[in-house]
Amino acid sequence: MATFVLVHGAWSGGWCYGRAADLLRARGHRVFTPTLTGQGERSHLLTGTVNLSTHISDVTNVFHYEELRDVVLAGHSYGGMVITGVADRIADKISALVYLDAFLPEDGQSLFDINIPANTQRFVASAGDVGGLAVPSPPAAFFNVNANDAARVDRLATPFPMAAMAERLKLTGRHKSIRKHTYVHGTVLPRESPFKPFYERVKNDPAWTAHALACGHHVMLDMPEKTAEILEAAG
Repeated sequence: MATFVLVHGAWSGGWCYGRAADLLRARGHRVFTPTLTGQGERSHLLTGTVNLSTHISDVTNVFHYEELRDVVLAGHSYGGMVITGVADRIADKISALVYLDAFLPEDGQSLFDINIPANTQRFVASAGDVGGLAVPSPPAAFFNVNANDAARVDRLATPFPMAAMAERLKLTGRHKSIRKHTYVHGTVLPRESPFKPFYERVKNDPAWTAHALACGHHVMLDMPEKTAEILEAAG
């Protein structure tokens, strides 16, 4: 039996892992799907001060209060920023990292720094239209979410704190001591993917296991069975 902590991306919540998490639990694993401050069922906690550090604390607190060790830690999209920060702080409690079409930051980088410039400009502009503190969610079509889930993604999407995209991640390098790394790239988007360069960077690296899936950005919604299979193998 393995233990998984699955971190969602921007405009989302722990709900997005529902089917993949159920599959893992049916196989006997422990699975935690925390929702980050200001998102999903915690959207009432959204303020202008919620940032990347807040979200890193959200997840490290799960480890502390659930007394977790030997964890497979996965992050989707923005969640890659979070799990990298978490891994740098508590590397001794993590056995493997899985990036699900996620940002793969280095020390001193923010999501804005490593996103496609056109995306960053779009997010800043849309935040400016609603007060400047939060970024409204793009439609599900922006991420090529499958037809069965698109309406639900649009219905449950919540504005995302601007500060979490702007804050630069501070890393000591301890996260690099974790031996097992996996990257999963969803290859089918109606636009340029900001995640393809991360996949290209690691796909031939012997320290990484890399997968390219013929689906949209929300790999755990589009291919929950395959996502669960990859997560289980990572452990």
